[in-house]
Order: sequence, then C-alpha cells, then structure tokens
Amino acid sequence: MNTFDVVVIGGGPGGAKAAGILARGGKSVALVENSHLGGVCLNCGCIPTKLLLGATAPKGLLRGLERQRVAKGSIEVDYDALQKRIQRFIKGSAQALGKSLEQLGVTLIEGRAVCTGPTEVLVTGTDGSSQGLHAQHIILAGGSRSAAFPGMAPDHVAVLDSTDMLRIAAVPESLIVVGAGAIGLEMADFFSAMGSKVTIVEAAPHLAPTEDADVGLEMGKLLGKTGITGITGVKAASLTTSNGMATLALEDGRELTAAKALVAVGRTPNTDGLGAESAGCTLQARGYVTVDQCLMASPTVYAIGDINGQTLLAHAAEHQGAYVARHILGQQTTPYASGPIPSCVYGSLEIMRVGITARQALASGGKVEVARAQLMGNAIAQAGGDASGFVKIVWHNGALAGISALGHGVSHLVTAAQLLLLGQYHGDALHAFMFAHPTLDEALHAALEAPREVVTA
Repeated sequence: MNTFDVVVIGGGPGGAKAAGILARGGKSVALVENSHLGGVCLNCGCIPTKLLLGATAPKGLLRGLERQRVAKGSIEVDYDALQKRIQRFIKGSAQALGKSLEQLGVTLIEGRAVCTGPTEVLVTGTDGSSQGLHAQHIILAGGSRSAAFPGMAPDHVAVLDSTDMLRIAAVPESLIVVGAGAIGLEMADFFSAMGSKVTIVEAAPHLAPTEDADVGLEMGKLLGKTGITGITGVKAASLTTSNGMATLALEDGRELTAAKALVAVGRTPNTDGLGAESAGCTLQARGYVTVDQCLMASPTVYAIGDINGQTLLAHAAEHQGAYVARHILGQQTTPYASGPIPSCVYGSLEIMRVGITARQALASGGKVEVARAQLMGNAIAQAGGDASGFVKIVWHNGALAGISALGHGVSHLVTAAQLLLLGQYHGDALHAFMFAHPTLDEALHAALEAPREVVTA
C-alpha cells in the first residue's frame, strides 16, 4: 500500500487546486482521476460551452448593429472546425494541467477510487489493476453529473444531456431545452444563433429561476425578440424519443416535438460507489456529502465542490479546495467563509449576480430596498449595438446586499461588483472609487447612486 500525506479524489478545479497548494506546502499528494483532468468544467462544461458561445458572439453584435442600421452582412460559423478547435483546446489544457501538477510533485493516478476506510483508498485502473493508498487526509472532490427527473432520463438518441449536446455531430433543426438555468440558457443561446428553432421550458414562473425575478422576466422578453420561445410556469410530464424525434408532454396537456431535446434540470453528486460512508462520512438524502464549518466530512476526510452541495460552481470548488489545503497545512484554522459568491450566465445576453436577490432579502426580514440603472444610458452598451438590460442593487437594512445585472457583456462586471459588495462601497465610501469613462462599469456606479424603492413583496 502506497502512503501519502493526502489523497485527492477528483481532478477538477477543486481537487487540482488543493493538490497543487498542498504539494507546494511540502505534503506528499496523490490525485486520483477516473476520466480527464480538469473535471466537468474543462472537458464537458464551462470551457467548451464558452468556446461555442465565443464563436457565435459576433452574430449577436452584428444583429444589434443591424437594428441600429449602421452595419449589415452575415457571419457563418464552421461548426465542424469549431468542434475540432474545442477538442484541441481541451486536450492541450488537460495536458498542461497534468504537467504542472507533476512538476509540483503530485502523483497522478488514473482510475476509479473507492474509500475503504477513514484513511484508505482503493484505486481500480482502466486495465483492471488495483492499488491501495493510505493517507492522513482524504479530499473528496468528485464533482457532479447531469440530473434527470423520472420519465425524462436522457436516452442519448433524441433526448440528450449537456455532454451529448456539446458533442452533437450537427446542429439540430429544432431543439427543446428543459430547464432554464445557466446550462439551459447558454445552450439555447448557442444553438439558436446557429439556426436551431429553440423552445425553453421552465417549471418556475420565470427563466433563470435562481436569479432575481426582474432579471428572469426581462430575460424572457429579450430572448423572445431573438426568436427563442420561452414557456414558464408549467411542469414537464414526460420526455421521450418517438420516431427519432424528441416529444415533450407538459402537465397542462400541451405536447412539443423537436429534432432534439436537452435535459438541463440540475446536477447530482458523484457519490455512488465512492465508499464515503466507509470513510466515516454521512450522505444527505440527495447524495451530497455532509460537511462541517471547516468542510470536514469526518475527522480525516474533507469534501469540496459540487460533491458537498453548497455551491455548484467551478470557482466555488476551487475556492474551497484552496481553503482545505491551507487548513491541512495549518495555515488557516478559522471556519470556511465563501464571501459573496459571484455567478454568471453567458451568451448574447448575460446575467451577473453577486450576493442575494430581493426575494432572499425579504425572506430574512427587515427593510429591503432596490435601485436600478438601465444600460440604455451607458455609452459602451450603446456602442456595442445592444443596450437592453439593467443593473439592480439590493439593500438589506441599509447595507449593500446584492448586485445583479442583465445585458450584453455584463459578466465583465462581476469582479468589480464583488469588490464593491465586500467593501460596502456606497454613499460617501463610493468616492474612493474612480470609474473609468466610458466603461460598462459606470452602470454599477449609476445603480449604486440611483433612487431606492422599498420592496414589501
């Protein structure tokens, strides 16, 4: 049995980050990955999706300029060439990540890891061989996979999951997207830009259901102008392949048919067969690993990223991985604190949020106020051809509590918004900031100084 200070299970953003910091700190580290370094984010999530959206971004810019009657023309995307470029980029990035970890002294092991005790891991390789690992600490960083509801499981023929969609051989003539979270909205944006007739179905009252209601409702209106149909407030009853086509039955009796359908209804943790219980961990009803305030699942085991269910975002996993590494090294003993977590939805229209929504503030009680600034008054938004959208500020008991934005390019506001929220820069304190002109950042300034209105419901 090979012995290490730390065994990390999962080579995604969280696991790789933790392994690198621990190795630099002098720990002997083994990182076990069953498929590809970089995890879902690099291989079949964040990165390939953004490369797809980057290819169609000029189409959105041209569409806006055509509406202003200052430009015209057409842009054709070579889908096959785009897919080849994405695969080259993913392969190169994974190789670079592996090389950097090995240079730090991390032992990379390919295979499926199962915890067999509080400090023991059994790894089965792709060739059927097995080896035992012993460690003082184990970090569970196995991530998550696409979830599906009963009667709606992907059959990988016409009913697809997000991994299928990223690697689909050709752009479908029509597409149904079930679920209007980040994955659903981004896939809808790309395939609509590529010519698919797209319909998004969301059970919640508005698109982007975890975001501010104003953002979700406005997103629905703006997407409608681009040709995407949004159906909200109705649940899906079943989704099947029939005669080679995807057929979606809604609970209100309607039936939709398309060449393909994407199931984008959330994620489920990769804890099946992990043996977390054998390591002294407790699993929640949905399979997530229970952790304490220091992200410890047992006296010897930590769980980070999607697998603990706290925040299913790549940068949250990375942040947690860095904290756990420092905790093991004794560099940080205080409880884990994420701070305001930034989130973005990308595409021709983007969503940015840091902190809480007005609805979440109301649920906490106290005085809730909001303020808005329309992007129409921003010179950079106007210059880009699409000044739709707004920035919205949420105040809770007089404190800056949340910043949201909807519009073209607003993801670029996320770091500035996080810094403003962390530092509580408003009122006189805002004078410390000099906002460059002209920039989209000025919309944050305008929203922070906009008149506030009290929200009661």
